[in-house]
Amino acid sequence: MTAPNMYGTTALTKREQEVAELVWEGYKNRAIGQKMGVSEHVVKNHLRTIYDKSGTWNRTELALRIEAGKHTDLYREFARELIETANNFRATAAGQ
Repeated sequence: MTAPNMYGTTALTKREQEVAELVWEGYKNRAIGQKMGVSEHVVKNHLRTIYDKSGTWNRTELALRIEAGKHTDLYREFARELIETANNFRATAAGQ
């Protein structure tokens, strides 16, 4: 997402990804903790690490970044499909 931080990486752990996804879905810290079977304090610790790794300042910015990423993935897949279709068309036209 951004340049390496104090943790030396930008990759989120599986648990951090789970917390981030639940934030994106609109869950509050207490509900995230209950859903994951951890305390609210543990959720807050995960969020601090997530914010640092992702270069975000709060849950709203994090959720917006996740949303933008989901759309980016959809656009990439759509672009790949368009390129594949164009290549198939060219190959078919060249064969005629």
